[in-house]
Amino acid sequence: MLIVMHIKEFWDQLSPDTQQWLIDNPGTMIVPRTVTAIINGETGENEGVDAHGGTHLTDEDRHFIHEQARARAGSAPAEEPQFFDSVGPAD
Repeated sequence: MLIVMHIKEFWDQLSPDTQQWLIDNPGTMIVPRTVTAIINGETGENEGVDAHGGTHLTDEDRHFIHEQARARAGSAPAEEPQFFDSVGPAD
């Protein structure tokens, strides 16, 4: 039996660390049991756990996580440009 989570429904209940883990691992199809336990603790949900304690993410979940990653990348402060002194050849 395939148990799935709908991460979009719970996103705002997740801690920034948990959200970051999901963003750092956007291709994950099965969330490991340790992360699943954290998600369930943060959301109060216990559904979506398979026999091994993990959770399957739907295509919609993975798409949502990719969108969140792009949104965060777009809101990250731009790095300051770096300027280097150049020295021409001695004449």
